[in-house]
Amino acid sequence: MDLAKFDPAARLTATTTLEALETPCLVLDTDRMDRNITRLRNQLDGLGVSLRPHLKTAKSIDVARRVMIAPEGPATVSTLKEAEQFAADGLRDMIYAVGIAPAKLMRIVELRAKGVDLVVVLDTVEQARAVVEASRKTGTRIPAMIEIDCDGHRSGVVPANHVQLLEIGQALAAGAELRGVLTHAGDSYKGGGHDAQQRYAEAERAAVVGAAQLLRGAGLPCPVVSVGSTPTAHHAKDLTGVTEVRAGVFVFFDLVMAGIGVCQVDDIALSVLATVIGHQREKGWIITDAGWMSLSRDRGTSKQAVDQGYGLVCDIQGETYRDIIVADANQEHGIIAVRPGSHARLPDLRVGDRVRILPNHACATAAQHEAYHVVRGPSHAVEARWPRFGGW
Repeated sequence: MDLAKFDPAARLTATTTLEALETPCLVLDTDRMDRNITRLRNQLDGLGVSLRPHLKTAKSIDVARRVMIAPEGPATVSTLKEAEQFAADGLRDMIYAVGIAPAKLMRIVELRAKGVDLVVVLDTVEQARAVVEASRKTGTRIPAMIEIDCDGHRSGVVPANHVQLLEIGQALAAGAELRGVLTHAGDSYKGGGHDAQQRYAEAERAAVVGAAQLLRGAGLPCPVVSVGSTPTAHHAKDLTGVTEVRAGVFVFFDLVMAGIGVCQVDDIALSVLATVIGHQREKGWIITDAGWMSLSRDRGTSKQAVDQGYGLVCDIQGETYRDIIVADANQEHGIIAVRPGSHARLPDLRVGDRVRILPNHACATAAQHEAYHVVRGPSHAVEARWPRFGGW
């Protein structure tokens, strides 16, 4: 693979190591990543459904190539920038899984005109009518999926609201294309243990399967029945009636996922490499150059049983220090300390030493960086620099 064609800075020497990188920067352990991908694929193969990976976490062509079955897809995106970038690399089957704003429909039409089967998502009659009008104006039937609210978490049509669901379906059928229904079990991120996750997964399945049956009973098409969250994808026991699963953070995992028991800390493939720049010994602090601008301000573990601060600290090989966290962060400074209540001791780190910090939320942390620096397991050798992109 010629990484330089994406970014001139991607050229690495054969001897580039973690010690030679500018910090803070993003490190990706592809051994862990590949293991995570295989784990979910095996789970879904056993349930007889396909995976439509969500690429919003990765935002990287190189990562997408590792997680997708085929270069043309299928995949899920959360921004039109993602759709455009991946389409330029040959991806042809995508769901834009954020409620469609009418002003964005012309970008949808432009991508579809280039041979991309890009599907929009909506949950109101107003959006459906906008999709129909754009379809008529452009002479193309834009495919849309109706979002179902399976748990009151965010968006979607409540399954019991049959009138609204049928009204949206009928509006789409009048001039666009009703592709199916989809949902996202956002409540699964609350955790609750194995049994609770199985209940979330079943509630997710039942909500969309019931909606699909209602639409079909009214003579409306519903070929795709899509569910999606990393926790439920790993805990589902029965996906009868479901055609595909969307999940994204499973590729990297993070401390939030570890905190609700979806993965182990040793499964987390993403970390931020940081350099020690000082000490406040009387306060029990080690200072690094990785503040919230590189770690993100996400504090997703703060309400979990174990609060990981702004991230869990590892040595340069990626091995965690017991109960050592980034306890606080400023814009460009990270403060490493012993977890409150623990009797652990700070590691003996000198100015210039390097640590790796596991993220609370992989999506938010990755978004602070322009590239992944690829390693394998405990090796310090940086094998590649994979560009990533942002924007909407």
